[in-house]
Amino acid sequence: VWQIPENGLTLSLTEPVVVLEGHSKRVGIVAWHPTARNVLLSAGCDNAIIIWNVGTGEALINLDDMHVDMIYNVSWNRNGSLICTASKDKKVRVIDPRKQEIVAEKEKTHEGARPMRAIFLADGNIFTTGFSRMSERQLALWNPKNMEEPIALHEMDTSNGVLLPFYDPDTNIIYLCGKGDSSIRYFEITDESPYVHYLNTFSSKEPQRGMGFMPKRGLDVNKCEIAR
Repeated sequence: VWQIPENGLTLSLTEPVVVLEGHSKRVGIVAWHPTARNVLLSAGCDNAIIIWNVGTGEALINLDDMHVDMIYNVSWNRNGSLICTASKDKKVRVIDPRKQEIVAEKEKTHEGARPMRAIFLADGNIFTTGFSRMSERQLALWNPKNMEEPIALHEMDTSNGVLLPFYDPDTNIIYLCGKGDSSIRYFEITDESPYVHYLNTFSSKEPQRGMGFMPKRGLDVNKCEIAR
């Protein structure tokens, strides 16, 4: 874990604030707790999720027996009481990390074999992206209290890129990007049918190789910028 100075980097950093050791394989996912200071979640190729106290460097919670296959992504809910995960076994799991138990799960969230993603929304629902059995890209909205059927399910196109959702809880807008795509689609989530509303598409000449979401404090609000 590295500490970036308040006014940005002036010298190269060589010493981390703390080194967290606990995974047996490569770590590909990290996510800060949305409300608690110095609490960090990590997930690795060992199919384990560890929640850390960064201040002391100790592991608070180790969830190493809940996933039998690779974890694609992990998302905290708004207040940090639950996490949802998308896994290679086509399941979306909702986990209470304090009780260390799965409170809800959905098998075959998307029928296709390609990777999927799942994120919590501000209202507690879960938004997922994945592939159909015919390799069409899909997006879906779920109520974690009843995951038998999705609230909404939309099919997009047949591109190969995994759709990565970037969510803005202040505007309830989701930006969908895909590696190799040359467009970014915007959707608004509401509590009225059809629930997932297409807004617009941004197109570029070059295909996307990687994506990142700017924190709100980096936006130019004087120019009415809501996302970057």
